[in-house]
Amino acid sequence: MAEASTTPEPLFDAVLTPHRSLGPRGFVIFMSVVCAVSFGAGLVFFLIGAWPVVGFLGLDVLLIYLAFRINYRSARMYERLCLTEGGLTVERVSYHGDRKTWQFEPYWLRLEYDRPGEHDGRLRLSSHGRSVTVGSFLSPEEREAFAGALGDALRKHRQGPAAPALC
Repeated sequence: MAEASTTPEPLFDAVLTPHRSLGPRGFVIFMSVVCAVSFGAGLVFFLIGAWPVVGFLGLDVLLIYLAFRINYRSARMYERLCLTEGGLTVERVSYHGDRKTWQFEPYWLRLEYDRPGEHDGRLRLSSHGRSVTVGSFLSPEEREAFAGALGDALRKHRQGPAAPALC
């Protein structure tokens, strides 16, 4: 006989990640173009006798590469919001791998969205004097859509299970 799962079935489960418009393939293409342009410019400077400039062009390529690596490292961060019958769990994982978790009772939870549609608008979950801002890295449109979906899930949860239809 199979054991019943002790993990409650999620009513709402979302993982929010920062958007990266340049994927791995685009990064390779971009860095190839940067390297080709720097090599071409470096060759011109070398041929006219200004060979020290070649080192600075190589340094530019290295700095651009490092800036993108740092940017991609920050993309490892995410936020997970999971609503079950037992409550809403918000888990934030930094790009270092540090985890921070908040638990909220859905019946008392307030979903506050100040300045919707603006880039610096905030989506905040608060209850009993505790609050957490979620989705700060989302675009205004994504944040608004997420706020709507989470609000709908919380309303359904507060209404409770639908009563069976009587014949």
